[in-house]
Amino acid sequence: MNSQIRISGTRFAAQLPATPRGARLARRLVVGQLDAWGVAAEGAAVVVAELAANAVTHGRVPGRDFRVALALTGGVLRIEVADARADRVPGARDAAGNDEGGRGLLLVAAVADRWGVDRGLPPGKTVWAEVRVDGGPGAGRVVGGRGAVGGDVPGVQGTGKTHPPHPTGPA
Repeated sequence: MNSQIRISGTRFAAQLPATPRGARLARRLVVGQLDAWGVAAEGAAVVVAELAANAVTHGRVPGRDFRVALALTGGVLRIEVADARADRVPGARDAAGNDEGGRGLLLVAAVADRWGVDRGLPPGKTVWAEVRVDGGPGAGRVVGGRGAVGGDVPGVQGTGKTHPPHPTGPA
């Protein structure tokens, strides 16, 4: 596995293989980093697990990695997962009762205060979510979860115009 990890203060980024193993590793790395910062990881772990699973399932291009990034600023944890398929933009949907998938973004919407999709330079996109946390490094816990998709309007994806610029830089 050819992973790259960068940590700088309250920023974290990891480039991982677009495989189920890479998605599991993303979740474990994020939980470990949030623990190091003193931020409870339950809600953020759910968000990362779902976004990483989507990246390796729907955003995978053979030979291309995906990237997970965190930025903790002013009581807000921003989670970003970038993949190589800008042509596949996710959206929350209603899954039938016996469908095995289709509920992941509903979980993200339930945990995150807002989430959305930014299309980057072709061929990539970044799916992001923001979660309010108490305190910061050494004194935090995840507290948020308004559940609005793309901001305050349920069912509307982010456009890249209603949220702060990427604190972690381009994907």
